[in-house]
Amino acid sequence: MPRRRLSPGLIALSAALWLGGCAGLGIKSQTAADGPEDVIEASTRAAALSAEASFDYQSAAVSWNHLRQTHLKDPNMALRLARNLRYSGQVQPAIDVTSGFIEANGRSAPLLVELGKDYLAGDRLGLAVRTLRDASELAPTDWEVWSALGVALDYQGNYTEAQTAYARALAQSADNPVVLNNLGLSQAQAGQLVEARASLEKAVDQPKATAQVRQNLALIRALSGDLGGAERLNRQDLPADEVRNNAAYYRLLAGARIN
Repeated sequence: MPRRRLSPGLIALSAALWLGGCAGLGIKSQTAADGPEDVIEASTRAAALSAEASFDYQSAAVSWNHLRQTHLKDPNMALRLARNLRYSGQVQPAIDVTSGFIEANGRSAPLLVELGKDYLAGDRLGLAVRTLRDASELAPTDWEVWSALGVALDYQGNYTEAQTAYARALAQSADNPVVLNNLGLSQAQAGQLVEARASLEKAVDQPKATAQVRQNLALIRALSGDLGGAERLNRQDLPADEVRNNAAYYRLLAGARIN
């Protein structure tokens, strides 16, 4: 049975890009022996984490940048800053932070993954793939590295190779909903709707599946003609007016010509 490729622009799906290697950046407990610098640093960290939690990535980047001035060799600080710069749309500054830290202090898999994501956000696909391949050589058992590489390959349209990368990720983290989500999106873009639906159904069945994963599956269900199943998923996460709007959109998609 030939595989059906979706018409360009027919679907818009959300891949998950997670950043690893940022543990250990909690707020330090204050004591009576702490000096003014310690109190200021703890307050700045608290502000940075609070801004991140409220999705105010620009403010978070400002706070992490202040902290970084006294922790220039701390890779976790550079990662936090670069990620928040990237999330706030400041792609070139994110690239500058990550690449500058690597030049000054050497490579590591988490830094290369972040740099690859920075390049990907800047639509520099060749650099993104090469950088993430380098990361996979340094950390061949890290599922996040392989998942990020798969996303970059998907952006290049290399769906077969991307799916191989996702298989490597799943070998390290079985049934991981992030990887299954990205695999399903890759399969959908390659026109493999049956396989995409199976991957996303499995992702949704995982305890840590997010609303993003459920809505991706809803769209694939709609494209497969299962409008009722798509609507049921929508109701889990969306208000009634959005459910109605999506239902109308899905009816259009279901009737769209598939090449």
